[in-house]
Amino acid sequence: MVVTDPIGLLLAAILGLLVGSFLNVVIHRLPKMMERRWAQECAELSGHPPPEGKPFNLVTPRSHCPACQTPIHWYQNVPVLSWLALRGRCGQCGAGISARYPLVELVTGGLFAYSFARHGLSVSTLAWCLFAAALVSLAFIDWDTTLLPDDITLPLLWGGLIAAALQWTSVPLVDALWGAVAGYLSLWSIYWLFKLATGKEGMGYGDFKLLAALGAWFGWQALVPIILMASVIGAIVGIALKVFSRLREGGYVPFGPFLAGAGFAALFFGPQAILGAIGL
Repeated sequence: MVVTDPIGLLLAAILGLLVGSFLNVVIHRLPKMMERRWAQECAELSGHPPPEGKPFNLVTPRSHCPACQTPIHWYQNVPVLSWLALRGRCGQCGAGISARYPLVELVTGGLFAYSFARHGLSVSTLAWCLFAAALVSLAFIDWDTTLLPDDITLPLLWGGLIAAALQWTSVPLVDALWGAVAGYLSLWSIYWLFKLATGKEGMGYGDFKLLAALGAWFGWQALVPIILMASVIGAIVGIALKVFSRLREGGYVPFGPFLAGAGFAALFFGPQAILGAIGL
């Protein structure tokens, strides 16, 4: 089904832009929140007092310019438009503001509009919008930090199973369940085979959970297309980064963004189209 209601599409896109603005906060702050939590846990285990610091979460402190620390006013935080009006620079000190902020907002807005176009005003649209928001956050967080937070991967996994159980997606619950199981165990097995053979860790546990989540949302039948596309694109990007000497310290290329990209490809085109795109 394709919904062509222009007002509905516009409202969905605007909601996506607003959610995308919040996702920028999540992408920046959640890894830092995790680091603080780990430091507190380490201090408690070692019998030392927890490190002191001001409250830091998704709400506190207010958004501010990282260069001059000037708080950002609401009219400077309107998705996309404020960035354009400020010409990509802080209104106080003139420091550059990354174009990735409006990019995240535009991508999220487009995904929300696409979900509405596919499913109309329904709980299925809500489910796929939440799926899209989680996947966007995970892709950018993993690219920046090589972390895939449990705070997002686990709710995404359970969300896929619950959506299947409530028939908010077209995936039967049994396929979603085995998709989650097979998604986790497949990468878990590869991880241990690689580690036993080389003594090194080729990926993190977050990748297992992300593929399990994708299996829950798309069913076990989609796992092979998703993992193949993610591997092919990841290999191409990794080679390009190496050729242009852009690999980060240690030579790591996070796999999560490519899993997320393959997940979006499955959302747009379906698993069989992915196989056809890579010649299988």
